[in-house]
Amino acid sequence: MNILETFLKIILNEKIYLPIIYIIIGMIVFSIIKKIIITIFSRKKTLSHRNLKRYNTLVQVIIDFIKICVIGLVALSIFTVYGVDVKAALAGLGIVSVLIGLAFQDLFKDVIVGFSIIVEDYFSVGDTIEVAGFKGEVLHIGIKSTKIKRFDGPIMVISNRNIDKVINYTDTNSMAIVEIPVAYEEDIDKVEDVLLKLFSKLSKELPHLKEEIKIWGVDRLDDSSIIIKAAVKTDALEHFDIQRKIIKAVKKEFDKKGIKIPYTQIEVHNGK
Repeated sequence: MNILETFLKIILNEKIYLPIIYIIIGMIVFSIIKKIIITIFSRKKTLSHRNLKRYNTLVQVIIDFIKICVIGLVALSIFTVYGVDVKAALAGLGIVSVLIGLAFQDLFKDVIVGFSIIVEDYFSVGDTIEVAGFKGEVLHIGIKSTKIKRFDGPIMVISNRNIDKVINYTDTNSMAIVEIPVAYEEDIDKVEDVLLKLFSKLSKELPHLKEEIKIWGVDRLDDSSIIIKAAVKTDALEHFDIQRKIIKAVKKEFDKKGIKIPYTQIEVHNGK
């Protein structure tokens, strides 16, 4: 009986059960608010892809901010359980506000820049950007830092205050430029006619094109080949894939038409 009484006395002690209750209440409140926010923003399905990404980023930042607020309120409630005069403590903050400001000035900068990134729409989650020479996809924008993943795997976490110059590759169209080498003995007019027909067909078949593939003409005369240049506008970051597909199609078409793609050769003359 003594053991049971001791156990009941411990668990019925407000310094034991009240903090647990406050934590549970905080988790429930945060969960409810999070669901409400997600529900509200999930109704924005009619938005463009760009604005939808911006809304999703804003949702994540708001959720992070609310989480911090809930944790702070729960912590203050727990302090009162242990006899801490919260009002006096808050009033006393005026005395040390300068010290706190100095200690947390970087955090304040991070928060301000984080909201500026979203409000000014510098970039959103899912965009491909370049910051401080690091290029990759934005995985997360928080109130303190931004997480960017490079295409070959590495992830950089950078404080928002350090993001001063950003190149956003997602906002504009890309340009796929293809250089096509042709042997000197080939008829250039014939080659261009073959390319025109091929590009007309590819322009209808390839995805992510913003216009028809255009031949810019003879670009230069190399040591062993004539270089014909072609180009086409594509959706953002799709130009590399389009270039590969065009080069592959050109090789197949040249093989069918018997058009030679030269390789580097060295001509040796024996002196007499």
